[in-house]
Amino acid sequence: MAKSQTTFNKIEKEKKRLKKREDKQKKKEARKAEAKENPKGIQFAYVDYNGNLTDTPPDPSKKVKVEVENIEIGIPKKEDRPEEELAPKEGKVSFFDTSKGFGFIIDSINQEKYFVHVSGLLEPIAESDKVTYELEKGLKGMNAVRVKKI
Repeated sequence: MAKSQTTFNKIEKEKKRLKKREDKQKKKEARKAEAKENPKGIQFAYVDYNGNLTDTPPDPSKKVKVEVENIEIGIPKKEDRPEEELAPKEGKVSFFDTSKGFGFIIDSINQEKYFVHVSGLLEPIAESDKVTYELEKGLKGMNAVRVKKI
């Protein structure tokens, strides 16, 4: 006669598996019972007038009606921008590395630094040159383009 194929180790593994399944079922039932005692309902998130998420609904009296014609999709054309953005600005070259092909210009009015690349130059520049330039939106901020010496 042959020995039984069920060993002690197999029996213990089966017991552990059944115990795990039983514990999981008990936890599931406990969660269901807790949910019945403390019903929370469906949680909502509202958006306030500043675009922040809140848990209180917005005041319907402050609702603003938006006309479909007033919604702009896309980037405004160069002609639609304010005149001060289009006008050439003046500044001073604070740093320019010709071997790397980039530098920075400091605005003479508000002392802000703007990145300038060699591709945006109309004529060669060097450090401490006074220049005129226009601004364009780049990947990391405003870039000086169409730069030329005064």
